[in-house]
Amino acid sequence: MISFLKSNPKAFEEAIKLAMTDKQPFAWRSAWLLWSCMEVNDKRIRKHIKSIIDSIETKKDGHQRELLKILSKMEIKKDYEGYLFDLCMDLWEQIDKDPSVRMTALKVMIKIANKHPQIANEIKFLLQDHYLDTLSPGVRMAITRIEKDFFKSN
Repeated sequence: MISFLKSNPKAFEEAIKLAMTDKQPFAWRSAWLLWSCMEVNDKRIRKHIKSIIDSIETKKDGHQRELLKILSKMEIKKDYEGYLFDLCMDLWEQIDKDPSVRMTALKVMIKIANKHPQIANEIKFLLQDHYLDTLSPGVRMAITRIEKDFFKSN
């Protein structure tokens, strides 16, 4: 499927559109497939960034994660960074959400915060114990590493 998408531009475009729908299980699979075969800052995805961001809130956990993973590979314009950061913060603060969604949202927030060090304090606030208590020890350890790397560079 990956080689098919790479060699068929129309199919890639259709996969992007399908990934933003609620037609399950195809939409989730399409998002997963796109992430698997796209390039970093893929020009075919660029014009869809706003639509992808807009579609995330209404999706279920796994689908949200896959759409965030697509966005994590993209350079997000300043116009959308705040909106995406807020969306990710909302996902992170939902402590009953799937840990993989929350961790992916955190990674996106940190990517944005690396470009805007003035929001480092927001990241620090979001890493308080009450946000971490519901996570497994393995996920907490991974987040601790992400946190150390972030604050070492900021």
